[in-house]
Amino acid sequence: MAMGSSPTPPEIRSPEQDRAAEDASAPQGEEEQFDDAFDIPHKNASHGSLLRWRQAALVLNASRRFRYTLDLKKEEEKEMIRRKIRAHAQVIRAAFLFKEAGEKDLRESYTGTKPATASCSFPIELEKLTTLNRDHDSLVLQEIGGVEGLSGLLKSDLDRGINTAEDELLQRRDAFGANTYPRKKRKNILRFVFDACKDLTLIILMVAAAISLTLGMATEGVEEGWYEGGSIFLAVFLVILVTATSDYRQSLQFQHLNEEKQNIQVEVLRGGKRFRASIFDIVVGDVVPLNIGDQVPADGILISGHSLAIDESSMTGESKTVRKDQKAPFLMSGCKVADGYGSMLVTGVGTNTEWGQLMANLSEDNGEETPLQVRLNGVATFIGMVGLSVAGLVLGVLAIRYFTGHTKNPDGTVQFRAGTTGAKQGFMGAIRILTIAVTIVVVAVPEGLPLAVTLTLAYSMRKMMRDKALVRRLSSCETMGSATTICSDKTGTLTLNKMTVVEAHFIGTKLDPCDDTRAISKSAAALLIEGIAQNTTGTVFLPEDGGAADVTGSPTEKAILSWGLKIGMNFTDVRSNSSVLHVFPFNSEKKRGGVAVQSDTGVHIHWKGAAELVLSSCKSWLSLDGSVQPMSAEKYNEYKKSIEDMAKSSLRCVAFAYCQCEIEMIPKEDIADWKLPEEDLTLLGIVGIKDPCRPGVRNAVQLCRDAGVKVRMVTGDNIDTAKAIALECGILDANDVTSEPFVIEGKVFREMSETSRGEIADKITVMGRSSPNDKLLLVQALKRKGHVVAVTGDGTNDAPALHEADIGLSMGISGTEVAKESSDIIILDDDFTSVVKVVRWGRSVYANIQKFIQFQLTVNVAALVINVIAAVSSGDVPLNAVELLWVNLIMDTLGALALATEPPTDNLMKRHPVGRREPLVTNIMWRNLFVQAIYQIAILLIFNFSGTKVLRLENESRDRAEKMKNTFIFNTFVFCQYCGSGLLSEINCPIM
Repeated sequence: MAMGSSPTPPEIRSPEQDRAAEDASAPQGEEEQFDDAFDIPHKNASHGSLLRWRQAALVLNASRRFRYTLDLKKEEEKEMIRRKIRAHAQVIRAAFLFKEAGEKDLRESYTGTKPATASCSFPIELEKLTTLNRDHDSLVLQEIGGVEGLSGLLKSDLDRGINTAEDELLQRRDAFGANTYPRKKRKNILRFVFDACKDLTLIILMVAAAISLTLGMATEGVEEGWYEGGSIFLAVFLVILVTATSDYRQSLQFQHLNEEKQNIQVEVLRGGKRFRASIFDIVVGDVVPLNIGDQVPADGILISGHSLAIDESSMTGESKTVRKDQKAPFLMSGCKVADGYGSMLVTGVGTNTEWGQLMANLSEDNGEETPLQVRLNGVATFIGMVGLSVAGLVLGVLAIRYFTGHTKNPDGTVQFRAGTTGAKQGFMGAIRILTIAVTIVVVAVPEGLPLAVTLTLAYSMRKMMRDKALVRRLSSCETMGSATTICSDKTGTLTLNKMTVVEAHFIGTKLDPCDDTRAISKSAAALLIEGIAQNTTGTVFLPEDGGAADVTGSPTEKAILSWGLKIGMNFTDVRSNSSVLHVFPFNSEKKRGGVAVQSDTGVHIHWKGAAELVLSSCKSWLSLDGSVQPMSAEKYNEYKKSIEDMAKSSLRCVAFAYCQCEIEMIPKEDIADWKLPEEDLTLLGIVGIKDPCRPGVRNAVQLCRDAGVKVRMVTGDNIDTAKAIALECGILDANDVTSEPFVIEGKVFREMSETSRGEIADKITVMGRSSPNDKLLLVQALKRKGHVVAVTGDGTNDAPALHEADIGLSMGISGTEVAKESSDIIILDDDFTSVVKVVRWGRSVYANIQKFIQFQLTVNVAALVINVIAAVSSGDVPLNAVELLWVNLIMDTLGALALATEPPTDNLMKRHPVGRREPLVTNIMWRNLFVQAIYQIAILLIFNFSGTKVLRLENESRDRAEKMKNTFIFNTFVFCQYCGSGLLSEINCPIM
């Protein structure tokens, strides 16, 4: 671009134009390909698919029936807001990049003596700091002294962070803002009342009630004429109140769940100590360590990093990861760490970041339409169509009977005579006929179904929170009840994830105890300690008062660092005596991680990882005197035997190795692309780490077996370690086959053809040394076999498998933010027993709604048939609109509450999972429904046609006898529902 040319703002297109462009550019007939593990498509269907589905489905009273179905218009508005914010930010950034250079002494301009928008304690203005974050101008950053100069202006120490004093944190929030953003005002209950009033049935009832009230008071007087119209108004008011209150409470529940979901815990360095804090507590000046899978909690500048790659798709819309180094040090809030690790200095929080502005303009609500709701929508639509058709037929028959003079009053007189009946009387008769038709519509439409779903899901989600399960997607509540297999991690899910080094093999001998290194030479011990201290993402904090060391990092890192302290490691001194040149972060595919360090003794490449894999790369080993000995076949087998023995004792085996590197081999430029040497290594030693099984796991696995749910262990650990833990947890027992294909290595499974994988997928119980791609292949093979698959995972590379599974369950403690974002449910305590509780709740949701459907449809079928037969035969109905409204009101509300709040029972785990294509209303339910409905219809029709004789009302006047008979029919109908349907529903509790 020529100098002086103005920046061209990015084109702002509508979502329809973007979708059309994407459709046009996408190859026809091919599936979308993803080159990167983090290019994960959303589980939700595309806007076009949803729109076509919505147009194809005829849904009665959609505004009330499912208040939380997806609002396509709102989703489109959200996407437009996102695009506008991004485009606005890009335009401003481009304008500043092309701004003419005329300002002198940029450092003084960034350090005004008395800033207007920041506290005088910090010699930098908030506006200038926000501009720096927004423009990503490296030249400006260099002018103010780089990250070191900026940390001085923010009064932060890059090595120790800021002070932990509450006064200082408060001062920083006052000066630069808090890491929160304003929430959109929540809808009050009056808005929900207004939404409930949009129900078409209620509108019809209110119109009929107004006409009935007016004409009733005009013809019968105020004292007698208000009864029917007023009763309908009161019933409608109560229906609206119950609906609005239910929706309001559900919205509060969703808001609470969203707040839990957004309250991310991050590591922060303050006062030289690392600890976990809420993302909302981050302030400007904080030093935040970043690891693979983390979310960048605020805008910031990179302090240091190794192989750090950021997925900025949430802000830029482009899915490719961006490498971050000193040339490109700017980090944006809301992005995910895709690879490597590092640390950042926070320079912008809250609404002073692009992410904060984006979130402040978007309301977080749940616009999800669950599969069960869709199926209920179909059931309710079908019943509503039948009801409308029957009501229209009855309206036509009654109108013909009335206007042809075949409808009679209780005293036997004809209600309408052409030419003699007055207009007012004829109009009243027509209104009465319309009321009968409305009554049939009221009877036919199952108003309680959506209420039951709403209450059941809201109640279940709240209870699941108490059972340590945070539901991110509503559909997972019901889908989990249909799960046929669970592919579970080992570490942290089946085990406690509290690791300790209990066995160590060095210089060809076993240390006893494992921290007794007296036999190891000083040079060998120094090499080992250097590898432990430098090849880690954990830290060791030694309090100034001489207290116990505080070790942070992953459980494996903490175990190794704690063991290093026992053998004499001074973490701070070791790291200061050598400098890190390059890092190869731990890789789930290669099962190892490496680091190149330079010290006075030269350049060493340290590797740490899966013992048998590291051992296979070793050509030598370190002897007792510190000399390097060639790895003979005998020595190799000796080490291999030690690894196998430790694995059979359910220990995780980690090996340490190193090699020396000539300084000339290190590239002077583009060192980030340097591939560390990983062959011809020298073995330093092997440790065995104990991770005990969680209490209660064995019983939980047995419960899954009884429920027809097969538990499979998929782990990256040694196959012998995996078998030992599987036997301890009950996934395998002594009688099970412990050879292929029941117990298999990931590499073997990976190298099979797709057909072969499909043939053995059902048999696999334990998969060891598996990569994330192996887990994905297993999930795909099981789904092709018709299984409903649940997957647990905690790592960033587990995201594809979590996304591919029918139900993805991420770990709330050890899980990365990328894994949580790809999951449907977050297990807050990382415990497998909580996974089993989710299965119970999923089955409970499905069973409770089936019970309510059976109960509700019995009422509707019986009342509909009775009223239709009575209306066609006599021109009147025994059950009027007021009575049926009150029955529906009480029955729907109390029935939905009773069934929705029924807790899961152990009997639920004795059934087999519900099939993926099994109908919602089963054959057993139809049998129960029709038997009960026929029983009620038979009794009520006897009373309708022979009630006067059965009740001995011959001596009463015809009008009085008719009222008494209808009263008796109504009471009998109510007793039949509660005593008959309720009892039958309880007796036939296993309705599937």
